[in-house]
Amino acid sequence: MKIYTRTGDKGTTSLSDGSRVSKNDILLHAYGTVDELNSFIGAIISQNPDEFLTKVQNELFVVGGMLATPVANWEKYWKVDRLAEFTAELEREIDRMSAELPPMRGFILPQGSRLIADTHICRTVCRRAERFVVALMEENEAYQKVQVLLNRLSDFFFILARFFHQKENISETLYQSAK
Repeated sequence: MKIYTRTGDKGTTSLSDGSRVSKNDILLHAYGTVDELNSFIGAIISQNPDEFLTKVQNELFVVGGMLATPVANWEKYWKVDRLAEFTAELEREIDRMSAELPPMRGFILPQGSRLIADTHICRTVCRRAERFVVALMEENEAYQKVQVLLNRLSDFFFILARFFHQKENISETLYQSAK
C-alpha cells in the first residue's frame, strides 16, 4: 500500500464521510493541532514513560477522529460521552498531583529541564487547539464537549510541569515584574 494518494495535491483533504475541505479549514487547524500535541506528548513519554500519558494520547486520537467527522455523524462513529468521562479522569489526576504540590507563589516561567519545558509546550499547543475548537463552536455548540476536554487537558499539563519540578527537585522560576 502506498502512503501517498495525490488526492491532497490541490490543497484539499477528505473528512471521514468523504467530503472534501480545504487544508486551511479551521477544522483541519483544530485536529492538526491535536495531532501536533499528541506528538509532543510522545516527547514527554520518551523522557518519562507513563501509562496515563499514553492514555491521554489514545484519547486525543478519539478527539482527532471526532474533529475529522461531521458532528451529525458523531454518534454513529464515536462514544461522545467518552469526552466527559475522560475530562473527569483528568480532573482526578490534576487533584491527585496538586495535593502533593506547594501552593503557587506567582507566575511560573516555562523552564527547568527538557522534560518540564516539553510539558509546557504541550500546555501551550493544547491551548492553541482549544482556541481553534472555540472557533468551531461558533458554528456548532457540539464542539464545546471537545473544548472542555482540551481546557482541562491544558490545566493537566500545567500541573504536570509543576509536578515534574518537584520530582526532579528543580525550583520553579517565577516571573519577575519589571516594576
